[in-house]
Amino acid sequence: MEMLPEDCICTILSFTSPLQTSKSSLVSTTFRSASESDVVWDRFLPPDYQDLLLRLVKTLKFSTKKELFFLLCNWVLIDGGRKSFKIDKYSGKKSYLLSARELFIAWNSDPMYWIWKHISQSRLEEVIELISSSWIEIHGKIKTPMLSKNTTYVAYLKMRISNRAYGLNMTPFEVSVEVGKQASHGTVCLCGHDKEKQQTVRMEMLREREDGWMEVELGEFFNGENDEEVKMSFTETKDYHLKAGLVIGGIELRPKL
Repeated sequence: MEMLPEDCICTILSFTSPLQTSKSSLVSTTFRSASESDVVWDRFLPPDYQDLLLRLVKTLKFSTKKELFFLLCNWVLIDGGRKSFKIDKYSGKKSYLLSARELFIAWNSDPMYWIWKHISQSRLEEVIELISSSWIEIHGKIKTPMLSKNTTYVAYLKMRISNRAYGLNMTPFEVSVEVGKQASHGTVCLCGHDKEKQQTVRMEMLREREDGWMEVELGEFFNGENDEEVKMSFTETKDYHLKAGLVIGGIELRPKL
């Protein structure tokens, strides 16, 4: 392999993965040089990365495609802060977060039901908290070409439960993900947040994230080659008791591990 021209090694590395390419730099000086090549790292970047760079809220500074790749392994805001995305450092596949502003939330402009809040020192510029309502209806959507092709994705509702919460554990919430002919439906119980009942959280349904938030799974789907729309929902519209204290950060879509 040491006898191969560097451009040939670059071509070979471009058909591997970011992790394998980084490891190959230990083989020899020729491989180290090839593993830094823009030709290689351009293959690992999303096909639409140039369009994504134009949509960034804050411009990124980089001198090589490798630098750009690893900058995009951290969440970056796009589309005026209404969405954010990052790429996986091992596979290069994309994850997206649709902010609360990007979602349809019934009566989200009426302060009697919901209130918008700004969060400092967070990639989420705004979240929304349920003040009081018996009707919870949250929907999100995204076009499949924005996601990595031939990849199974899982959608999650990013959320918190405030100290003033009540009524959230009385009735299961309905969750769904639909795309083309694929449909995933289920229920989620937000147990453990009614002060009167003092139950423990059912962690298999409501999970803690590394960033301090919680999440519930809405469903999964396979993103192939077609141009379709992913529709996601989180609702409770059948029981008429009041609920409060649900804080919504957004809906996150990430490749299934």
